[in-house]
Amino acid sequence: MSIAALSLSNVACLRGGRMLLTGVTVALGPGDSAVLRGPNGTGKSSLIRAVAGLLPVFSGTISHEGTMALSDESLALDTQATLARALAFWAKIDGVDERAVHDALAALDMTRLTDVPVHMLSTGQRKRAVLARVVISGAPIWLLDEPTNGLDTASVEMLGELMATHLAAGGIILAASHQALPLPGAQDIDIAAYRPIETEA
Repeated sequence: MSIAALSLSNVACLRGGRMLLTGVTVALGPGDSAVLRGPNGTGKSSLIRAVAGLLPVFSGTISHEGTMALSDESLALDTQATLARALAFWAKIDGVDERAVHDALAALDMTRLTDVPVHMLSTGQRKRAVLARVVISGAPIWLLDEPTNGLDTASVEMLGELMATHLAAGGIILAASHQALPLPGAQDIDIAAYRPIETEA
């Protein structure tokens, strides 16, 4: 895996004309992870999307070395294709050998679902499919927005093993979650510390 780095310096996020976060500063190197914590609606997902380049930042800078892969509530898979074909499409886009599809499906206990159309997958299975897409990408930087939503206990344990393997290989993980994640040693970032002070009119 190539050397990875991710840096946020005094980042401010604006959404719908409302300032969500200000002064967010995080630095992650190979093997590092951080979890953005806080209730829903406090700006965690917006910050993750800004890091992914899907939303502009109001101020501050975001820089990274290495490609990034995002897991969020968007399925981003062809729902009419079989699971294997839908994932193979992205493997080809990412320039990854299709063997990676088989390996990711096995790691997430989805091999038996290879020929099942994506639209027939359950909520939890779809979530695992999105996570498989991240694993298959080979990206050194994982951006995980509420990665345990819809997962049962066994699936959360599998996710924990995948994250540990990724970090051990020198990868980086920036996650956002209002639930506990199987990510020991991660920097714990209370998003409330970066919420702007609201003053009464």
